[in-house]
Amino acid sequence: MSIDAPGIDAPVGPHEDEPHESGVNNRLNWLRAAVLGANDGIVSTAGLVVGVAGATSDRTAILVAGIAGLAAGALSMGAGEYVSVSTQRDSEHALLEKERRELRDDPEDELAELAGIYVGKGLTEELALQVAEQLTEHDALGAHAEAELGIDPDDLTNPWAAAWASMLSFTVGALLPLLTIVLVVADLRVPVTVVAVVLALALTGWASARFGYGAARRAVLRNMAGGLFAMLVTYAIGAVVGTQV
Repeated sequence: MSIDAPGIDAPVGPHEDEPHESGVNNRLNWLRAAVLGANDGIVSTAGLVVGVAGATSDRTAILVAGIAGLAAGALSMGAGEYVSVSTQRDSEHALLEKERRELRDDPEDELAELAGIYVGKGLTEELALQVAEQLTEHDALGAHAEAELGIDPDDLTNPWAAAWASMLSFTVGALLPLLTIVLVVADLRVPVTVVAVVLALALTGWASARFGYGAARRAVLRNMAGGLFAMLVTYAIGAVVGTQV
């Protein structure tokens, strides 16, 4: 079906390349957690093992440090993401409960408030009131939550999904620099690890831009520069401490 207006011949509905489908909030939430978790796993573990490699060529010492860093980082990322998203979810529940009370106790003021929001968006008062009335009849809580709070009551954030996505992706990301630096011969382990990490960070930078609809080139360069800087600093610290201790 097309919009019946002068100069407009477009199908009614969302664009195919835009995320309007139900549940997109949760999907984007765990995708964000997964990409950030993988990125953190790559950078933090690479910095750790490269730093230890700067201090010693002992493969066992590098492996133990890497495994300890991987385990600690994965658990920390999962717990941190769970706490953060749980706090957000608690706030969403509290705001929705407040909105339910207001709709029950003072529906006329709530209707006027919703109409006022649409007037602020550019509608006439008459049209805004019609829109508010129809949306309230269809789903009062959903209409008010979306317009006033930016919350979809049917698509609240899921702390467990974010926590598991973050923890597992951190582990996968951390395995790349850990396995690379342990399996490569001593003379080449640092440069090969640096190259592998930079390529992986380019991928996670592109993925973060893709999921966030941002500029891919900027995200990739920013990611690569941050990883290179972290490895340079930790390698320098390891080299200095390794010669002094």
